[in-house]
Amino acid sequence: MPLPESPKGCAIDSFLRLLSGPWTTYILWVLRSNGPTRFGELKRQVGGISAKVLTERLRVLETGGVVFRRCEPTTPPQVIYGLTERGKQLKTLLDQMSKLALRWCAEDGQMITEVCRAPFEKKQG
Repeated sequence: MPLPESPKGCAIDSFLRLLSGPWTTYILWVLRSNGPTRFGELKRQVGGISAKVLTERLRVLETGGVVFRRCEPTTPPQVIYGLTERGKQLKTLLDQMSKLALRWCAEDGQMITEVCRAPFEKKQG
């Protein structure tokens, strides 16, 4: 699936447009940290997001080939989201951005939520 088209045809701009929507990096971080996740659990993990916005962001990521959607034929149906092979390529980038963000927050004296810190520290520990 191609990246969203950029007005200037710049591949980096298109890439950032795909990843820069509201909540997008948080959704990717949760999926990167937890693996395939049911919609309800994903909504709980991304605290504060509405079901509507989560659905919209997941659809954009699915269209971009970064996230897959799988429906389990159970009663009630279970919808599971996870990173595709393309999405898994973001792991190193997400880890690097997390490390930099944690450092900048510490330098600025900002509080860092456990949700953002824990998966990275788990990986290091």
